[in-house]
Amino acid sequence: MKAPDLSNVEEAGVRAWPGSVEPLRSAAAAAHLAFSLVDLTHAKDRTALFAALDKSLALPDHFGHNWDALADVLEDRDWLGKKGVVVTLLHAAAYRAGHPTEWHTLEELFAEACDYWRERQVPFWVFLA
Repeated sequence: MKAPDLSNVEEAGVRAWPGSVEPLRSAAAAAHLAFSLVDLTHAKDRTALFAALDKSLALPDHFGHNWDALADVLEDRDWLGKKGVVVTLLHAAAYRAGHPTEWHTLEELFAEACDYWRERQVPFWVFLA
């Protein structure tokens, strides 16, 4: 499957991704964007979810492992950097099925971050693989 043009800020958002993550990694490199792969294989509860996000996204030390703290950090220029990011949530379906309410909150936070950065003309993509 071919990745979208990740430099197109207006199209950035939360998207399903059914294939290999390698096209996304390559497209992120071509667009000069950071690429983060969050493996949710072992995320069996909210604590493990936040730990996976923290580790894979290299969140700041002050990240509080709660929804409000995640919302704050996703809109933090110091964390994001200057060029934008592509976040891929690997094995997302199992967490979504087992924790639908938490998943909804997570997806909303990522969508809000995509909107926030789009308004500032910074690519912020989230792929659910």
